[in-house]
Amino acid sequence: MRIGKNRFVNGKKIIVTGASKGIGKEIAKKIAAHGGIPVLIARSGELLEELADEIEANNDVCKIYPIETFSKEAIEEQINEIMKKEKRIHGLINNAGFGVFDSVEDLNIEDVEEMFQVNVLAGIQYTKAFLPHFLQFKGKSHIINIVSQAAKLPTPKAAGYAASKHAMLGFTNVLRQETRQSSLTVTSVNLGPVKTSFFDVADKEGNYQQNVEKYMLQPEKVASKVVYSLFTNRREINMPWWMEAGSIFYRLFPGLMEKILKSQFDKK
Repeated sequence: MRIGKNRFVNGKKIIVTGASKGIGKEIAKKIAAHGGIPVLIARSGELLEELADEIEANNDVCKIYPIETFSKEAIEEQINEIMKKEKRIHGLINNAGFGVFDSVEDLNIEDVEEMFQVNVLAGIQYTKAFLPHFLQFKGKSHIINIVSQAAKLPTPKAAGYAASKHAMLGFTNVLRQETRQSSLTVTSVNLGPVKTSFFDVADKEGNYQQNVEKYMLQPEKVASKVVYSLFTNRREINMPWWMEAGSIFYRLFPGLMEKILKSQFDKK
């Protein structure tokens, strides 16, 4: 094994949801490069097949499980298929998610419902289904939930999205406390804006993306951080560091921060 690899990943089967593009795609490639077996879930079967071809071209192994919709029924059926075929799963990375940026006045309730279904309920369903499986084995297992700095530092025009991420962060923190006596590690990944196709839906006019482009994280860098943290006792990953510092100050001095950073908060 080459220097720099996470040896704990080698030979482990790790589910990645939302794996067909963006952060999920890069995480899948990194897992395979570290000797793990990514078990990939996404709504685009075609993109999953392309990613599988890319991974297997490097003599690495992956498994793909397309899903048409992240509905409760479809997820339940898929989980049963995965457990039947894979037998043993070591990790789960709940990465699937999307956002729509609108003021509360302009919110489309259907958008909010879908954000909660994909960003929150799907992740909870996958977690609940695989949790007994993780807890029955003595070896190390890991659940990583890709959340957002929006869960800690909400800004205008992101009410629906921030609410969904608040919910997922709260769920993650409770799960960590409930499983602290086990060999399961639970990690939240709280990210600022990442240079992915996320903004094709969230920010159709492109104004926010243009305003924050110079601050955007690269998905490859995020993926590296996540995969190097697999099967370690990492509680949180916060990127970029200065945004996490801002969220701490916001919790301490919310009114002052909203006043001082008004122009930054209003970039959407």
